[in-house]
Amino acid sequence: MSIWMVVEDERSINDLLLTMFEVWGIDGKAFLDGEEALAWIEDVDSGRYTGEIPELVLIDIRLAGRAQGNDVGERLRESPILKDAAVVLTTAHKLSITREREILQQTQADDFIQKPLPKLRDLKLALERALVSRREKTAAAQAKLPDAAKIENRSRQHTRRKPALFPKTLPEEPRALQSESDETSETRIPTSIKFMSSSVEDTTPTQPLPPDHD
Repeated sequence: MSIWMVVEDERSINDLLLTMFEVWGIDGKAFLDGEEALAWIEDVDSGRYTGEIPELVLIDIRLAGRAQGNDVGERLRESPILKDAAVVLTTAHKLSITREREILQQTQADDFIQKPLPKLRDLKLALERALVSRREKTAAAQAKLPDAAKIENRSRQHTRRKPALFPKTLPEEPRALQSESDETSETRIPTSIKFMSSSVEDTTPTQPLPPDHD
């Protein structure tokens, strides 16, 4: 199962996104502030985190605390392990064209989505497009590398999960994703939604080879 990560300081949006990921057959990993996300990236690079890594990260630019979303996006691109993850930025604030370009250049983000976030189907399509775009960029960059560098990069990525298979039909649209400042009712989240542990163990049994037939 694929993993997508969310860095969002509004818990209601954070929880709702994790719920949508579960509907789409995707594991979710979430952080409520930039400092927590940056600390986790350090754990990944240092080898303290040995679980599966996300192939897509959705980041709110304006976060509580000193570390902002563009800092997290920039740090992801500096990580030798996480640098190929698709990065999608979001914000409820109106940015100037110049500032938006600066942030996109700093983070090398694959897309920028203005809040309020779109409906379920449109959001899913936007994230899938960003994921395809990042894979194409990574493949193009890999093609230009010497053979030794290609082997090294593949060895770093061998723990990535295969892309999730999305259901052909989607459930009924949920309510629009909104800020906590809006007048909304509390979202009920399934008990199966939890923050992921720091490691994930693969328990898939090894399948024996079939016998040869003359």
